[in-house]
Amino acid sequence: MEALAFVQMLNQLLSRSEASTKRHIIRLSDPSQFRLLKKTIQRSKGIYKRLSAVQPLPIISAFVCPVPPCPQLLRKFAGIVSVEEDVKISVHAFSQPSPVAGARFRTPFVPSGIRLLRVPSVWNRASGAKVKIGVIDTGVDYQHPDLQSILSRGINLVNPRTLPHDDNGHGTHIAGTIAATGRWGMSGIAPRATIYPVKAFDHNGSAFVSDIIHGIDWCVQNGVDIINMSFGMRKRSEAMLEAVRNATRSGVVIVASSGNDGKRGYVDYPARFAQTISVGAIDSKGKVAHFSNRGKRIDVYAPGERVLSTWPNRRYHEMSGTSMATSHVTGIVALLLSANPRLTPQQLKQIVSLAQVPFSDETKKARLPGRIDAIKAFRRLRS
Repeated sequence: MEALAFVQMLNQLLSRSEASTKRHIIRLSDPSQFRLLKKTIQRSKGIYKRLSAVQPLPIISAFVCPVPPCPQLLRKFAGIVSVEEDVKISVHAFSQPSPVAGARFRTPFVPSGIRLLRVPSVWNRASGAKVKIGVIDTGVDYQHPDLQSILSRGINLVNPRTLPHDDNGHGTHIAGTIAATGRWGMSGIAPRATIYPVKAFDHNGSAFVSDIIHGIDWCVQNGVDIINMSFGMRKRSEAMLEAVRNATRSGVVIVASSGNDGKRGYVDYPARFAQTISVGAIDSKGKVAHFSNRGKRIDVYAPGERVLSTWPNRRYHEMSGTSMATSHVTGIVALLLSANPRLTPQQLKQIVSLAQVPFSDETKKARLPGRIDAIKAFRRLRS
């Protein structure tokens, strides 16, 4: 590959007036070619100033940059590069939060969804100790007393060189269900796990696919065991699939939300990828929530309606969505890994698929998976 010719063409694309309105992910089929190009781009930044806008995505041997569609690049380097648009992706929170409490609860509580899944019954066997969980989301509130002791520094991809503070609330809510300690108000599922917040989403709950890939890469490089992905999109991304594949090959378990379109037989990406544990939501009556996507592509269901969890400024809020269901499953996976750190992503997915309480007869006819159950999951550890 002519690395210098590639860099020169990239610089020309960056100089176009419409370059800043589009972002594209340019992926190399050969990792060695990626490494060569990365070095060439770094050396050429003194000559071509615009190359500073080119950011590497090592986990998929790719670069992301603000360039328009580039057919000439594909023609000249046919078979060597692939290009896809870097599209937006959103968190899977279905409803606007409603305030529940602004002060400390007098008695620490366990939310109803966690009790429904019979999580307290397995706390004598595991509590999430030594399990690292990456939460790719809107950040987290580092001052919340139920979260302070279980938070790692993480990374902020929206405002680099600052802590991944939550300016939305969604990420704090997810972190609480997974691992709140109960020292102030609520207990999460795996209160001795460590949360690694990865702020990829802005205050509106939006991010680019490349931000997610960067977040996955960071999690792999920092030895995270589980990644919680409470977000999704309808469009398939080959770049994201490659990141998910590579993370799974590295031994990372990925738990992803199915989406809130209420569609049968449909699941958003990345939950639709076979490598993930895809999660649907149930309502307060234990039935599939009206907003949840459903069907055979979903691996398991968990509580997702009016879920109470931590919120910025020492508060607690109820939220609904498959986002909330996903955090329940992530927490139980963390308990399983705490009990047996040797479990692989494939083994954990199998345990989750077998450790379920089936729905009513009416729902059984649709051959849907059931809701996850902590006691059944731990029984599978012995089988």
